[in-house]
Amino acid sequence: MPYRDLIIINNEKVFKEKDNFYCDNLAIKILPEGLGDYHQVQYIARESSKRKDQKINFKNIKTSSNIIKFIYFVLKTFKIPNATYLLVSITPYTFFSFLVLFLFRKKRIFTYLFSSGHEEYKHILGNWSIWIYDIMYKIITSNSKVIICHERLYDKKKSHLVHISRLDEEWLSNQQKVLLDKIRLLYVGRLSPEKGIFDFIKIFKEIKFEAEFSIVGDLQKHNIPQKNINLLNYVADQKKLIDIYDKHNITILPSYTEAMPYVVDESLSRKRPVIIFEDIDYIKRGKNGIFISKRELNSFSETTKYIMNNYEEIQKKMEENILPTKKSMIKQISDIINSENF
Repeated sequence: MPYRDLIIINNEKVFKEKDNFYCDNLAIKILPEGLGDYHQVQYIARESSKRKDQKINFKNIKTSSNIIKFIYFVLKTFKIPNATYLLVSITPYTFFSFLVLFLFRKKRIFTYLFSSGHEEYKHILGNWSIWIYDIMYKIITSNSKVIICHERLYDKKKSHLVHISRLDEEWLSNQQKVLLDKIRLLYVGRLSPEKGIFDFIKIFKEIKFEAEFSIVGDLQKHNIPQKNINLLNYVADQKKLIDIYDKHNITILPSYTEAMPYVVDESLSRKRPVIIFEDIDYIKRGKNGIFISKRELNSFSETTKYIMNNYEEIQKKMEENILPTKKSMIKQISDIINSENF
């Protein structure tokens, strides 16, 4: 039985078709679905006019095409006594929602931080924009309980740390033998500047050894050169995504900023090593199979060749990893929400 009412407020966009809802971001799907097992959940999100690929197995969702309607849905939740609010990330939509909650003296407010908004604003909009995020960040975090997925996102003494994951038994079972006939690189994620994917493509084009590179993501708005690059577009089906990891031997995460990206544990769960660059060396956290390279051709080439030459030994070390699961993550978040006194 649900323990208490929980209102999840998120900036992400959700597409509605009849009584079904769809999104692109798996985190958006996991939270309402998972927390719905522990709470009476209502989900408030932005409305998308574009068809999404991930069906959300959850019905109590309100979508808004503008900030006024968004705030209206927040206000409507005030009829629920003693409701708890979970703001997912800090954006203008969640910030104005927080101001409304604060003005109406709602006490049970949590803020869930996936990544560093300071760094994302910098890479997306430029240095001038950081102060905008910083104002929102300081106001919200000073007046809510903060849940983080990495210590660097907020003062760990004042926040709750959760180990995020979307892994289930399917990810952790039926391991497939790796193909090592040549280097098969894989990138899974958004195609945006802070993810470093466009800069990595420049490095890949200069590689002197035989290699293939596959990209899984929304490719519709991007003109990507196709020589030795496989454009797989967005993959919503979990089995198909697992199969893609299994058909490659190294996952590349070229991001400039991250918290705890899902793709790292996904790759490790399939016993496929991951290369990251020095900008995000903090995500390694003692896990076997993550290799740190400089963001330039020679260092990346040396790192890649080392992995290929020592693959069997690396895979054995990766078996020592203890990876979080989706189930354990949701239970952590629910326990935090239930245990906090306001």
